[in-house]
Amino acid sequence: MIIRITLVAFLLILSSAPDVFAQRDLQRLENCQFIETEWCDGDSFQVKTAEGKKFTLRLYGVDCLESHVNDDSDARRLRGQRRYFGISNFGGNPRASIAAAKKMGNEARNFIIAELKQPFTVITAFADARGDGKYKRYYGFITTSQGEDLAEQLVRMGHARAFGVNRSTIDGRSRDEHRESLKDLEFQAAIAGAGIWKATDWDSLPEQRRAQRREAEELNLAKGIPQPLDPSTKIKLNSAPRDVVMQLPGIGEAIANRIIEGRPYKSIGSLVEVDGIGIKKMKQIRPYLVLDPK
Repeated sequence: MIIRITLVAFLLILSSAPDVFAQRDLQRLENCQFIETEWCDGDSFQVKTAEGKKFTLRLYGVDCLESHVNDDSDARRLRGQRRYFGISNFGGNPRASIAAAKKMGNEARNFIIAELKQPFTVITAFADARGDGKYKRYYGFITTSQGEDLAEQLVRMGHARAFGVNRSTIDGRSRDEHRESLKDLEFQAAIAGAGIWKATDWDSLPEQRRAQRREAEELNLAKGIPQPLDPSTKIKLNSAPRDVVMQLPGIGEAIANRIIEGRPYKSIGSLVEVDGIGIKKMKQIRPYLVLDPK
């Protein structure tokens, strides 16, 4: 009886405090250095550990404007970002809007270069963050030499939006709490007209965002036609980059981010627990998914 009660009590504690266990795989890497590269931007850049190991880090929870557009995927992302911030109009001049957005993206880049001149701390679980499939990247948090969270700084200064993959933090905040705290900072930055927000066309912003939603819906409809992928296509559930996950029928960027946040999965069926994936959508995407080999 005592053993049974103890086991029940342990299971209750386990279910009520999932973030404590989620933190176990986070590592704190002290005295890291920033490595400037031609391709780095405000939310993705190369770092070097105190032991001399180099890797590319992608900040959790934030999205800076694209300053380098190399393919159609980058171009679509920049268009979506411009619409989100309400800067895609510019008096009906897309060329001017794109040039201004890239300049603002470079401002975010310059900001993080200045902030990371002194050694800083990286907190990471080395979760795969191959957003575009070209570079081996890992998600992480950064605490600057001044004790500031870099992602929070970017949003507060208006250099980034609160968007992307989140997770529980090493100080005990849940994934949802981390996401919402960044959204609160974004709201404050928008009201203050900080950074990108100073160029926002507030009158046309609702229509710009509606245009982005309509386009996303059209893309999802296009991907929802029978056999949108080759029948032999198999996507690795626990390691496929976001752009590959978005090839699944009916999966847009927001749901792809949620799928990535839930990794690792022990079974493909557990995807139904992801917000936005019901039984119907699960039936659509199930044939294209495989679990990564152990």
